[in-house]
Amino acid sequence: MRVTLKSFAPPPSALSVAVLALALCLAPNIVSAADTDPAAGQIESFDSALIATMKAGESLGVKGRMRKLEPAVEHAFNLPAMAQYAVGPAWAKFSDADKAAVIEAFKRYSVASYASNFSSFSGEVFTVDPKVEERGPDKLVRTRLVTAHHAPVDIVYRMRLSGGSWKIIDIFYQGSISQLTTRRSDFAATVNSGGASALVAHLNALTEKLTK
Repeated sequence: MRVTLKSFAPPPSALSVAVLALALCLAPNIVSAADTDPAAGQIESFDSALIATMKAGESLGVKGRMRKLEPAVEHAFNLPAMAQYAVGPAWAKFSDADKAAVIEAFKRYSVASYASNFSSFSGEVFTVDPKVEERGPDKLVRTRLVTAHHAPVDIVYRMRLSGGSWKIIDIFYQGSISQLTTRRSDFAATVNSGGASALVAHLNALTEKLTK
């Protein structure tokens, strides 16, 4: 697996790697809690889809992983809300056709990011914290990704009820700034200079780069 998170610590010692590798072999891939909160259950389902795709990752190739992960991403994420926030105030000026094109390009880029980063399986384990925090209309679901060769990665999903289902609206890695805030900053110049069409072209170029 290749996980491109900036906050990984230096590799542990050979002894600790060996001990962790043994633990990973003995552990289930998803550590679940009884009577799971529906928001946490959504994350468990998404993590299960990631694990299944990783296990078949090398034979599928990046585009095959994209096809396998796309339904899981669409089910777990509120992509229209995320795309709107990532664009910012300019969203109100987009036509309906522009909005639909941006959402589609944003979805493909999101799926490609997972397909590229979670490319193979080597005993990774996701742990979902059963203690879900409520924050206004949202819920925060905390997870941990444990691998044999890096320090554990803490991930917090911000979720909001949409259409009767809890959906991811933002992701925080290792307590850092939100993924959506980062993308909004990254997209700002493109949106300001070229509007929706420029952003769609930019997202498609990023997706193409990830899937080569």
